[in-house]
Amino acid sequence: MSMFCYQCQEAAGNEGCTVKGVCGKEPETANLQDLLIWLLKGVSYFGEKANEAGIEDEETSLFVTESLFSTITNVNFDEEWFEERIKRTYEVRSNIRKIYESEVDKLEDSELPEAATWRADDIDRCYEKSKEVGALTTEDEDIRSLRELLTYGIKGIAAYADHAQILGESREEIFEFIQRGLAATLDDSLGVEDLLGLVVESGEIAVKTMEALDKANTGSYGDPEPTEVNIGVRDNPAILISGHDLKDMEELLKQTEGEGVDVYTHGEMLPANAYPAFKKYDHFVGNYGNSWWRQNDEFEKFNGPILMTTNCLVPPEDSYKSRVYTTGVVGFPGLPHIADRENGTQKDFGEMIDHAKETDPPEELESGTIPGGFAHEAVLDRADEIISGIQSGDIRGFVVMAGCDGRHASRDYYKEVAKALPEDTIILTAGCAKFRYNKLDLGTIDGIPRILDAGQCNDSYSLIKIAKELAQVTGVEDINELPIAYDIAWYEQKAVTVLLALLSQGVKGIRLGPTLPAFVSEGVLDVLVNKFDLKPINSVEADVEAILEEL
Repeated sequence: MSMFCYQCQEAAGNEGCTVKGVCGKEPETANLQDLLIWLLKGVSYFGEKANEAGIEDEETSLFVTESLFSTITNVNFDEEWFEERIKRTYEVRSNIRKIYESEVDKLEDSELPEAATWRADDIDRCYEKSKEVGALTTEDEDIRSLRELLTYGIKGIAAYADHAQILGESREEIFEFIQRGLAATLDDSLGVEDLLGLVVESGEIAVKTMEALDKANTGSYGDPEPTEVNIGVRDNPAILISGHDLKDMEELLKQTEGEGVDVYTHGEMLPANAYPAFKKYDHFVGNYGNSWWRQNDEFEKFNGPILMTTNCLVPPEDSYKSRVYTTGVVGFPGLPHIADRENGTQKDFGEMIDHAKETDPPEELESGTIPGGFAHEAVLDRADEIISGIQSGDIRGFVVMAGCDGRHASRDYYKEVAKALPEDTIILTAGCAKFRYNKLDLGTIDGIPRILDAGQCNDSYSLIKIAKELAQVTGVEDINELPIAYDIAWYEQKAVTVLLALLSQGVKGIRLGPTLPAFVSEGVLDVLVNKFDLKPINSVEADVEAILEEL
């Protein structure tokens, strides 16, 4: 094998990519990511010891968090970027070790895990080593499965923590767990029960991380409001912004104001249309296009520059490659990159804005509007109506259809489920899974839309908060007694984080699809089934029937 990666839903044959990533990642880049993650575990070994001794080092926390984010599927494809990041990892690891040893105790190399000491200044040696440190180096299948499940859950936590930190919301508890969890994957003394406990704890930390990000987003831009989002176009040159980073959104809108350039969202940036702070910009038009995997066609037709702030980037076609810009931890060979902020200044989007002025307006894909902005405050403002509807029988219940979209045609299952659910049910969603059905006209129940879109994947926190609030006001002690069923789609590691967050809250009976993760062994799956009643999706007809019995 030239590589091995099975972290996303599209892993080849639902077993693993061994020649080239289905995502488009070259094997050398995939292997360098494995090496970076392994070295970050070594950094975290010292970070955990420092944290236990009461030493907090912001450089280590932010570096580990940001670096993990870069290894999520469809974020960074740039081999040279990872070469440089690995060199920096040696420095960060050395610094945190020195801090610990200067304040606590000297450590002997012979007693440390290899990931905490290995280094090579020769990049060729790094490429050789990168083939030796991937997932398959753990021989026991169940231990390997739990280590990877924990690592992927932590990756999602890192992504959300990074977004929150950019907006000024940092929580040391989160950074400490990221390092403790990573370090645990190097500890051969930990068995299945130990690792399973850490996996469940990662779900609890995920909830706290999403809560922190929710606070950061709403504190900066206001609570999302129910909004009819325009999906048509205007006759002006424009910039398309995709991903999840709302700080980038804010700065782009500020810098394009008065420049004669419109701004549209794409993919997971769609929920930005519902934030009050962004609505004041007249040149903020609405959303263009659909889910991430359709960008090859949609970016071609947009005509203007595209800004990728986070995942999910599809390797761009030559016909529009010169119009795609990356920023943050996103990278792709040959694409222009917008540098990070320095000393409190904004990112400089001037090059993109000048580029946009030279391009044609977007080609229209569709017209009309789609509803959004139904995060927890907007929904809970109508809690009395919802409870009344449940009590009267007008609302049978809710179906949570959150998570990710992907290329597989089998994902039309979610569209067909949405169409097949009876008119007395309401769909709660967050993430890009909604693009399979968010343009269906499913009507309303007593004025409440039958599709309530809470926002991005991290806004799945809203779905947890809504459920908890409904349980409290109705006097239900067990969240599973609420008329809520869960039919979740997954693709990458942030969806794994959301799944673990739901499990940590005691949610049982989740359907997961379109396939079960390749990295979950049969033994670990048995544990998840027995403990949480986790199950694969079935046919549309069978699942809709079962869902209605659960409500």
